[in-house]
Parts: sequence; structure tokens; C-alpha cells
Amino acid sequence: MSALNPCLGILDFQQEPSWVRSTPRPGSLMSSETYNLPVIIEEVPGATVDRVMRGDRALLPAYVASARKLVERGAVAITSNCGFAVRFQAPVAEAVNVPVILSTLVLLPSMLRQYPESAMIGIGTFDSTSFAEDLLVGVDPADRQRVVVGGIEGGHNLRNAALGKATPPEQLEEDVAALIARMLAAKPQIRALLFTCTNFPVITPAIRARFGLPIYDITTCGRLTLESAVSAGLVHAPASSARRRPNQQSTTE
Repeated sequence: MSALNPCLGILDFQQEPSWVRSTPRPGSLMSSETYNLPVIIEEVPGATVDRVMRGDRALLPAYVASARKLVERGAVAITSNCGFAVRFQAPVAEAVNVPVILSTLVLLPSMLRQYPESAMIGIGTFDSTSFAEDLLVGVDPADRQRVVVGGIEGGHNLRNAALGKATPPEQLEEDVAALIARMLAAKPQIRALLFTCTNFPVITPAIRARFGLPIYDITTCGRLTLESAVSAGLVHAPASSARRRPNQQSTTE
């Protein structure tokens, strides 16, 4: 792509050869409508859900190579399709010359600074039993007690996954809303939420409206990195961006 056609690059899991990428829902990580700019995707060879979630360091060269391919294709910012990919954040950022936020967890240290020391940040994730301490990159140990982690394991999503089915947004919203209600009941000091699961953005607006709390998700990261590069959604966006229709996106979606 030329400089007049900037786009968001996304590092994705490796998919089965027979798998067909469906049209992404508006507001989701993969939808260009979420950013008002095209989206391009690179599958990271060997990056299965299991390997990424456990932080398999053998995937690092593949993440770096795939990020470089995204830049070659025109990506002006890079994110990823798994919050646990934060473990690869530093090497990928070192390898390319565009802003990189592979996970919302990159934002956590700055979020802790946005609120008083008495406030807590709630992290909503796919499976809290898989959430390890090394994911809290850059968090001052003195602030660790201000971070509360909860997951939707045991809900609709787990049962649907066992049946090989996708979870409808209404069921995902039910799972996440129940999680946030439990977290707030246990820790009313929570002042903001951070979602690590990249499936959550489609229901973020509903959860935000229901609980009245600021929520940061992976699309927040995508918009942030794009704004730093091209001001895609602001009134001073380049004319080429303003003329581009939101549904002009890569055929790789």
C-alpha cells in the first residue's frame, strides 16, 4: 500500500486451511468500520490459541516476521488478536518502525496513573485461570493490589466452544455483565475496566452503558495507534482518509 492508503495491521492466530474468515461485525477488532481505515491481517505461523495463551517463546520469530510483513503491506500501526500476546510486545515493537500495541495490557500502567491510588482497575479476560503474573508488563509491584482480574470461564462461551459454536453477542454480553457485577460487588473501588479478550469489543458499548465505567478494549488500542499515525477519525484527518469509505478493507478479512 502507498502512504495515501494507511491501514491497521493485525497479527492473527494461524487458522486451519479449510477455515473461511467471516465478515467481521461492526465494532469488532477485525472490522474496518471500527477505525474508519482499512484493516489487513497476517496469520502468525504456528500461533495456535493454546501456544499464544501460554506464552510459547518459540513463536517470537514468527510474530516478528509477520509484523514486518504487515508494515511492508502498508500498516501504519499494529495490534493483535490475543491479549496474551503482550509477551511479544517488546520484540515486535523493536523490529518495526510503526506504533505497536499487541494487547490492552500495554495500557495498564498508564491507566493506573489516571486514577487515585485508592482506585482499582478491573481486568476482564476470557479465562482468568490462565492469567499469569508475567502478563502485567510494566506494572509497578506496589500497584499490583490495585489490579483485579476476572474471567468468563464457566459461562456460555465455554459451553459453546465445547460444541464448536461461536457465542452470540447477547450471550457474550450476559457472561461479561455477570463477571463485571461480581467484580464490582467484591471490589467497589474499581473505577475502570480493561478487557484483554479480543472478542469483547462487540459488547463493550452495552457493558459501558450498563455499568457507567470507562472501558478499554483492543479496539481502543487500534484507534489509539492509528490516531498517533494518521488521525483517522478526527476532524483534521487527511483528505484521503476522509474520502475513504469505511468498508474499503483488505480482501484478506
